[in-house]
Parts: sequence; C-alpha cells; structure tokens
Amino acid sequence: MKLVLEKAADFQKSIEAIAVLIDEAEFLVDENGLALKATDPSQISMVDFFLEKAAFKEFNAGDKVKIGLDLDYLRQVMSRAKADDQLTLELDESKSRLNVRFKGASSRRFNLPLIDISTAELPNPKIEFDAEVKMLASVLQDALKDASLISSHVSLGVADNRFVVKADSSKGNLDSVTEKDKKNLLELNVKKEAMSMFPLDYLQDMLKAAQSGTAVELQLKGNAPIQVSYKIGKAQIKYFLAPRIES
Repeated sequence: MKLVLEKAADFQKSIEAIAVLIDEAEFLVDENGLALKATDPSQISMVDFFLEKAAFKEFNAGDKVKIGLDLDYLRQVMSRAKADDQLTLELDESKSRLNVRFKGASSRRFNLPLIDISTAELPNPKIEFDAEVKMLASVLQDALKDASLISSHVSLGVADNRFVVKADSSKGNLDSVTEKDKKNLLELNVKKEAMSMFPLDYLQDMLKAAQSGTAVELQLKGNAPIQVSYKIGKAQIKYFLAPRIES
C-alpha cells in the first residue's frame, strides 16, 4: 500500500480532529479511499472520517488493508510536517510498520509500529433527525465559549425557527440565539423543535480542527445523539455525541 498526498496540511488537521477524542484505532484503505470509524474510550462519542481516493496524488491500495495505530503518536509525528510537505504513507507489512514520509526542503521518514486492534465494524447510529442546522464554525465556537463560563454542560436546539444554545448552573444562565441569515446561520431545516444537553468539552474538542469560516452541519433530535460534520480540505469528518438525559 502506498498513498501520496500533494500537501500534508489537511491530513495533519484531520489527524488532530480524530486524535482529540480517539486514542487508538484502525484505518481502512480500500478502492474508495482512506476511512476510520471509532468510539472514544468512554463510548459516548464516535468519529467517522473519510478521505476519498480522488484526493490523493498517488493511490495504490491493492486489497483492502487495515492499519491499527496509536493516534496520539501519529498526531505527534504529523505535527512535524510543514504545511506544503508532500506526504507519503507506505505500509511495510513484513515489519508491521507504517512509513510516514515528508518531502519538502528535506526528506524525512518516520516508521510507526502497527498495533493490533480487533474491533467489530461500527454502524452509524440510525436516527430520524428533527432538525438540520448549517452554520459557520466561529458562531458555534463562540457560543460554546460563552457557555463554558456557566457550566460543563450545554443544551443545543432549535426553537421558533432559530438556533439556540443554553447553559445553566449556580453561576447563572446563558441564552444564545442565532437567527437564520446568509452570513452566519446558513441553513435551518426544522421538522420539529428539538433540544438536547451535551458535555461541553466534547463539543469543543469536535470543533477544534474547524477553521472559523468552515461550514459546520448539526443534525438534532430531542434527547438523542447529535451529529456534527464538516470538511477539512477534501476530507469529511463526522462526529456523534450521546446526550445527557436529565432524570
């Protein structure tokens, strides 16, 4: 297996976006591209990542290949790439290693040991969402920063055709309302009003790799997992996060 990307930058950001929640996982390489699907250790969140074959300068996958890696270590290695470096990922099955090569002003190669991860295939949660929201990452990131002054949990939802973020604690409460416009809240499709509470730190981690002008899509349903998705270059990243059910 040999995969070559013209520039390392987007893959670097993608690994940051995955490793913020997942410690170790398996990449799957097949005729469609490079994919990863895994749950975090607490199993309240899930990451679904995909980078299509067309994004690669060279894509030689052969048969379907699974590559188990320590993602935090891969993140550290990828942090050494310059944005414009050409990135080559090459599997050395005889030594059970992944060769990661950066080619820029100099050529550097890291050999990462593969780890054995035997996990069952994860299906995405099957949810009939009640509302879809598409907004600039910066708007949601700011609302979550506001909420962090109040509580470690935050409620997200749609009401009266507006996107609402709420937080409550002994410190007080926050009500943040965003109206639909063409600049910040790009799309709002509501079948039914919905509101759910989530752990704030997970949502903030999910948005760390999103640049302020990135369009982020949220799929919501009352007291059900939220789906958060956006693009990093040609890569698609999708997260699911379980709600906190209030008794």
